[in-house]
Amino acid sequence: MSLTRRIAVVSAGLSKPSSTRMLADRLADATVARLKEQGIDVTVDTFELRDTAQDVTNNMLTGFPSPALEDVIDRVTTADGLIAVTPVFTTSYNGLFKSFFDVIDNQALVDMPVLVGATAGTARHSLVLDYAMRPLFTYLHAVVVPTGVFAASADWGSGADKVKTLGDRIDRAAGELAPLVAASDRSQRVRDPFELDASFSPTGSYVID
Repeated sequence: MSLTRRIAVVSAGLSKPSSTRMLADRLADATVARLKEQGIDVTVDTFELRDTAQDVTNNMLTGFPSPALEDVIDRVTTADGLIAVTPVFTTSYNGLFKSFFDVIDNQALVDMPVLVGATAGTARHSLVLDYAMRPLFTYLHAVVVPTGVFAASADWGSGADKVKTLGDRIDRAAGELAPLVAASDRSQRVRDPFELDASFSPTGSYVID
């Protein structure tokens, strides 16, 4: 019997088309290719956070997710690996990205293999991967792969294919994520039998005032 794994992809891009979604798709494609080389079947669930923006806001105000948001959260937190990509706003991840992970229970991503990516206009924002995104997922006790992938506007422009630095970074990151996903099996995760159902308690670690 062949192994099957599922990867969740979260893109916080606000425009359409979005360079953030483009980067997320390339990271997912490269990871799937690595896993298929090992004979592993892969399903990819991609979520555009702009589609959940109103539900996320309502969840933060009320403490309860809508059925649609609850489904997204469940599919993200039960995946075997996560690819999370955000545009850079004011030197950090955007508010929608942060709000989405705020409404997820802070124990839901424990041991989750995560690949982080970010996009911005210039390369001077590339440190966002290490000073903002990596600490966020470390706090959530996820396993963040060593290579994060940042894409500036120049990485998509003319001449970018000749340099191939973005492609190299994507391949290296995918090569780090794939074995962790192969070894993961979130369907076998043991949950706390005394854990309250999400419908009976606010999710996330924020305080409502």
